[in-house]
Amino acid sequence: MKLICFGDSLTAGSYGGSYVKAMRALTPDIKIINGGVGGDTVINLQQRLESDVLDKQPDSVFLMIGGNDAISYSQPKTRSYYRNAKGIPDGVVTPDMFAAAYRDVLMHLHLAGIVVHVGCAPVEYSPTVVDTFRQYHALAKEAASAYNVPVLDMLDMFLPQHVPARPDLDINTILTIGTREKRGWTDFETARAEGGFTFTFDGLHFMPEAAARIGRLISDFVAT
Repeated sequence: MKLICFGDSLTAGSYGGSYVKAMRALTPDIKIINGGVGGDTVINLQQRLESDVLDKQPDSVFLMIGGNDAISYSQPKTRSYYRNAKGIPDGVVTPDMFAAAYRDVLMHLHLAGIVVHVGCAPVEYSPTVVDTFRQYHALAKEAASAYNVPVLDMLDMFLPQHVPARPDLDINTILTIGTREKRGWTDFETARAEGGFTFTFDGLHFMPEAAARIGRLISDFVAT
C-alpha cells in the first residue's frame, strides 16, 4: 500500500517533530511518501497535485492543509511572504478561496479513485489564530463531507485550557523559521518554555513528543 501525506511544514517535519517519521515506524508495511512543503497553502497543493500526488498513483492520501491559509488571512503582516515566496495573489487565501481550492483538490483525488483521509491540525499561538484555524477547519470538513471523506480534527485534542494573547505574527516570524532551518536549530524545549507553549515550541510547529502522538493518531485514523 502506498500512502502520501500531503500538506505543509507540519507534514514536511523538517522544523520540529515529524509525524510522518512516527507513522513510518508504526506502519513499516505501508510505503509512506512525505508530500509536505513548508509554507504551502491549499492553492500551492492544488498547483502541485498532479506531479506530487496523482502521477505517483497512491492508494490513499492523508490531506492536512489550512494553517498557512488561516495565518495569511488573520495575520496581515505575513502576507508579503505568501505573495512573494508562495505566489498567492495579494498574499492572502480568503475563506472563499480556501473552500474552492480545497473542494477542487478533493474532486481530483476522488476522480482518480484515491482513498482520502483529512486531518485538521492543532495550534496554540493566540486566540485569534486558534479561532481562524477553527474557521478554516470547518470549511475543510464541509468540503470533505460532500465526498464522504472522514476527518480527524485534532484542534481540541491538544488545545490548552488557556491560550494567551500574543503579538501578531509577521514577516520576522517567517524569517526566523528559515534561519533556524538553515542552521539546523533544534532547541525546541527552550523555545517552548520561553514562549509558554504546551505541545508546540512556537505556537504552530509540533514538539517531537507531540508529533509522535499525532503520528499514532493518524496511523490509527487511516487504518479505519
